[in-house]
Amino acid sequence: MDIPTDPTSLTTGQEKRSNGTPSHCNHCRIEETNRRMHPEVPNSTLCTPKTCPSVLPRSQNLPQIRKSSPLRRMEVAFTTKRFIHTFVFVLACLSIFRLLRFVISSYSSSLTSAWPNVLEFSYQRDLFLPPNLRPITKKEYRFLSRIISQKLPCNLLIFGWEPQYLRLAKMNGGGTTVFLEDHPERLRMRKLNSTTVYKVNYDVPAKEAFELLKHARRQMACAPNSRPVETSVCKLALTNLPNMVYGYNWDVIIVDGPSSDKPEAPGRMAAVYTASMMARAGNITTNVIVHDVDRMIEKWFSWEFLCEENLVSSKGRYWNFRIQGGLLSNSTRFCSQGSSSKE
Repeated sequence: MDIPTDPTSLTTGQEKRSNGTPSHCNHCRIEETNRRMHPEVPNSTLCTPKTCPSVLPRSQNLPQIRKSSPLRRMEVAFTTKRFIHTFVFVLACLSIFRLLRFVISSYSSSLTSAWPNVLEFSYQRDLFLPPNLRPITKKEYRFLSRIISQKLPCNLLIFGWEPQYLRLAKMNGGGTTVFLEDHPERLRMRKLNSTTVYKVNYDVPAKEAFELLKHARRQMACAPNSRPVETSVCKLALTNLPNMVYGYNWDVIIVDGPSSDKPEAPGRMAAVYTASMMARAGNITTNVIVHDVDRMIEKWFSWEFLCEENLVSSKGRYWNFRIQGGLLSNSTRFCSQGSSSKE
C-alpha cells in the first residue's frame, strides 16, 4: 500500500472525513502523522488531544477589552463630577455663612448706635458711677442679713443710707435700728417701728485723711483708754451725735456714710474711729461692718482702728470685724501688734 508523502494532502483528507472535528487539533493530527512516518520519535513528545492546550480565538477576547474601557472612562468621569459638585457646595456654604455674619454684624452695630443707653446701662452703672452709688449686690445683702439674723433682736446702728438697709430694719423689728444720715432728701423715708433716723453733720473732708491719721497716732487723746467718745478732744471723734446713740450697747454697727467720694466731700474717717470706740466701750461683742473697703480711706482706717486680727469675714466691698468690748479699757493701742495700717 502506497503511503502518501504529502502531509498536507493527508491532513486535508482527514479533515474532510472528520466532518466537524475542532480546528484547534490540526496540530495534533500533524504530529500523529509524523509519528507514523517516523516511528523513532518518542511518544512523550507528541501532542495528544487531551494534552493539547485549548487556545481560544483572539476574536473572542477583543469584545471584553472594548467593553471594559468605556466603563473605566465612565467611572473616572463620575468621580470628577462628584468632586466638582462637592467643591461647589462647600463654596456656596461658605458664601452663605459670610453673608449671614455680615448681616448680623450690621444689625448689631445699628442697634448699638440706636440704643446705647439700653445696651451699656449695666456696664456704666458698675464702672462709671462713684463707688458709693454702686448698688449693693445680692450676695452682699445676704452677707449683711446673715450677720444680723444671728443676733435678732438686736441694736443696729447704721452710718449712712442704702435702700436695702430698710429691709434690714424690717428684719430687726423686735430690736432698735438707728440711721445717722447727712443728706436731708434721704430722711423722707417711711417711719418704721423701732427705727429712728437722725440728721448729722460731717465737717471733716476726705482730703484731710492722712493728716488725721498722723494726728491719731501722735495724740493720746485718741487712744482707746482715753475719755468716752462723746467728750473726747480727738479730732476724729464725733461728739455731735444724739445722746441716745452713746448710751446703747450696739450689737451691729454698719459704716456706710458719709459719701467720701470726692476730696472735698465729707470722709468716713471719723465714722470708722467713732464706731471703733463705741464697740470697745460696751460690755458685749460688737460686729463693725465697713462698706467700700476697696477705697483707700476705708481700708486705711479699718486696719488702723478695727485691726486685722479682728477681721472675721468679708464679702464684696464689705469687711466684718468682731470687737470684744471692755478688754482694751487700759490699752494705749487699738491693735495688739501696733499699727496695722496697710496700703
